[in-house]
Amino acid sequence: MTNTRFPHWMRAWALVCVLLAAIPAWAAPPARGELPPQALGNDRKGNLVNLADQRGKVVIVTFWASWCGPCRKELPILAHLQQVVGEDALKVYAVNWGESRLEVSRLIRQRDWPKLDYLHDPAGALAEQYGIVAVPHMFIVGRDGQVAHAHRGYSEASLPRIMQEIIDALPEEVRNRQAGAAAGN
Repeated sequence: MTNTRFPHWMRAWALVCVLLAAIPAWAAPPARGELPPQALGNDRKGNLVNLADQRGKVVIVTFWASWCGPCRKELPILAHLQQVVGEDALKVYAVNWGESRLEVSRLIRQRDWPKLDYLHDPAGALAEQYGIVAVPHMFIVGRDGQVAHAHRGYSEASLPRIMQEIIDALPEEVRNRQAGAAAGN
């Protein structure tokens, strides 16, 4: 017997809508001028990492994976920039997305691996809060704690422009300090 009141396609559509409503919503990435999620999880020593503790600094939150070529190119550049600028003005958090803790730890322990603060997001909980669907994905958080720039799916060719955005976000006295050091003052 056919239900003439609700055709078959209408019942199927209703079922699809119910199923879609049950799927958790993936957050949209924080946009320029917005506060990103503050809690980044625990660092390798077990300490809670919270962006609110870094106010006054430029903070980079970059999501990466070992198989991602541009990610592997950006990490040493970010580590060098953080070292040159100083952690009093620039802090980089490299969030590994979706890989095993053992594999990530093995990479980080390599002698030539960039010295950064690495966070681990194996199940993608932090990535979900940040709206991450692919890597590389970087957020440049200004000294005010708001997103100054966000970059998703960029290539190695984009890195000079991104690095310039980071430098431009630094306080003038830090940029001058670095220029003086480069000039030999």
